[in-house]
Amino acid sequence: MAKPKLFSPGPIDVAPETYAAMCGPTIGHRGADFEELYASVQPGLQEIAATERPVFLNTSSAWGIMEGALRNLTHKKVLNLCGGAFSDKWFGVAKSCGKEAEAIQVEWGQPIDPEAVRAKLSEGGFDTVTLVHNETSTGCLNPLAEIAAVVREFEDVLLVTDTVSSFSAVPTPFDELGLDVLLCGVQKALALPPGLSLFVTSERAQARAATMPDRGYYFDFAEFQKNHEKNNTPSTPAIPHIYGLRERVEHMLAEGLPNRYRRHEETNALLLEWAAGHGFENLAPEGFRSKSLGCFKTPDNLDQSGWIKAVRENHGFLINGGYGKIKGKTFRISNMGNETVETMQELFGALDKELPKFRK
Repeated sequence: MAKPKLFSPGPIDVAPETYAAMCGPTIGHRGADFEELYASVQPGLQEIAATERPVFLNTSSAWGIMEGALRNLTHKKVLNLCGGAFSDKWFGVAKSCGKEAEAIQVEWGQPIDPEAVRAKLSEGGFDTVTLVHNETSTGCLNPLAEIAAVVREFEDVLLVTDTVSSFSAVPTPFDELGLDVLLCGVQKALALPPGLSLFVTSERAQARAATMPDRGYYFDFAEFQKNHEKNNTPSTPAIPHIYGLRERVEHMLAEGLPNRYRRHEETNALLLEWAAGHGFENLAPEGFRSKSLGCFKTPDNLDQSGWIKAVRENHGFLINGGYGKIKGKTFRISNMGNETVETMQELFGALDKELPKFRK
């Protein structure tokens, strides 16, 4: 049976031309060929991140950088902003790294309140804050600009931001917002297979990392900076992924970033309109909803697993039946990456055809 087209919120569908680009020749990663490849993606990635800082490439999932940021930056105590599976897990990871950590915990699907961040940081003792910008498990888009502004009020506190499912789908201007770490994986809005992560660090973050005696090697921010200056990476890079990344970045810039952001707005608006038309309630409140996916509450009268299975088997499309503690109670549909109005309409047609069979 053919594999379905993915409308799940990561990994997502990969374009044939991206796969073709990934079939470039294997090259030595300590020579001019790789240095040219590495350098070729920097201007475009910097444009997407809206930064003059380097964009580092690492062969890992985003979790590698999420853990690495804690090891590089947290001398005192980390404040984890928690409201979904991935932000909650970051709190657990902080403690597993031996870091003192506290959490601001909100109900899954609800946004983080910047005033709560200000109140907690005012207690003192923190030097790092973690934020998941677009919580993929709940479809909640946190107010990044407002939270970043609050964190900047506290001189010695650094903000680490996961943009795993928002980078390139909505603007995430690193320099303008005054972020200290921006990180993402490539398997979501960037529309590549899993296996590569990207991140940007501020000068403040690099200075802090240089003072950490136990930051390790594989995710050592100082090593990334030193190797970047030679257009290289500290460890063996995933060269096929970087070929694919170059192709996707060129594609995005050819489309134009404002057009790309507008396309995500349009396809997401269609998704929310479709869901509302069927009586599916969005888990996230209005004003704080993701632009790259939707997370909807499963009605009691819906055989969700049967519906998802039928759509996959009969139409070749796969959506996701929720994640973490709300698995089965919600379902998620992605519009990120390469999706268009036309491809979303194809999905809605398949969902609509099967839906009446599984509503009691």
